[in-house]
Amino acid sequence: MATTGQYDTIEDQRAALFQSVIEQLGAEALADPQLADIVMRRIDQGLAPGPGPAGPLPTDGGLADLIGLGGNTPGQLGQTQIPAGIDAYDDALDSKRLQAAADLYYVCLHDLLGVFRVMWKLQELFRAGTLRLSDGPGAFALYRFDKHSLLRYSTRDRVRAYRRVFGYTNADPGRGARPNPDFHPLFSHFVAEVAKFWRDKRISEVVREGGTDLTFGSIAIVRRSGLDLRNNVKNSSYGFINVLRIEASQALAEAFTVLNAPDVRNQFGTRDAWETIEQLNWQYFHRTVYASTVNRMAVTGRLMLKWLSERFILLTDRLQFENALRQIAEPAEEWLSSEEAMRISRPTPPPGNIYLPGPPPAGPRRGSAVARPRRTVSP
Repeated sequence: MATTGQYDTIEDQRAALFQSVIEQLGAEALADPQLADIVMRRIDQGLAPGPGPAGPLPTDGGLADLIGLGGNTPGQLGQTQIPAGIDAYDDALDSKRLQAAADLYYVCLHDLLGVFRVMWKLQELFRAGTLRLSDGPGAFALYRFDKHSLLRYSTRDRVRAYRRVFGYTNADPGRGARPNPDFHPLFSHFVAEVAKFWRDKRISEVVREGGTDLTFGSIAIVRRSGLDLRNNVKNSSYGFINVLRIEASQALAEAFTVLNAPDVRNQFGTRDAWETIEQLNWQYFHRTVYASTVNRMAVTGRLMLKWLSERFILLTDRLQFENALRQIAEPAEEWLSSEEAMRISRPTPPPGNIYLPGPPPAGPRRGSAVARPRRTVSP
């Protein structure tokens, strides 16, 4: 722990050293835009406060020395000890929670696309005997999916999780839970800032003479939008989200096994699982789905949320940050273009009002009040 005098003089020493180094360097060296970051980083490493006086740190944090208790109390205020600070808020984030939310986002968009709705319809037709399936791979996989669904979380549990984590669907988030309407605006803002940063980079590389010069895009804006999104997801991903995304991911994989089975595809004349989804949505629900667009939004959205779960967003060096951000440059552009295509192709309601159709509501429970038709007594 540094003394108060050392702590107070660090800023003055940093400024004096930086000015001295800049004055000694020539004009050619100063033309390099990376020089200032390198010099300041080396100065910060050299001026880092040491461990302080020899021996263990005081258990009271130096309060006894400050108020003058004990036999070895300092005689001046600058000799007292002062902590440099506490752990940063963004350094304490658990990456597993964001990874779970990223996988849940992937499942959520496919659920909104109608994958599980189509599976529910196939189960209904299979039980009614209207599907000409008997002992093929699709029939057996559909039977297993039906039996496994009894052990999984219900549709209500899934849509409540979507409402609580992402603010999607208009379902009730559950007793004591709150929806998260801020996710989609924050996510859209982060994606837009990433895309804008790389658009500025491409323009600067074409317009400016030095192709290797740093861009004029602000990494601070990208970092701030990413940190806001991380904090929002962190506060809404507690509870059963981790196990739900594993279970729902397994159910999604099983659903595509059924939809891609040859005997199921032959029933509807489709070539793959995606055509089966589009055909059943149109045939039974009279609903046109944009499978390609939603699938790419799910893939790129999950990739960007997983990128945020790592420590790339906390990098302060500009070159390191740009190289790390390059991983999601194209996914950000693709997500934006897909989201814009969804808004252009059809009037899409706000994310909070997206309705997720599912199985019809169950009948009234035993003992509940049900309106019954009156009996007419003949004269």
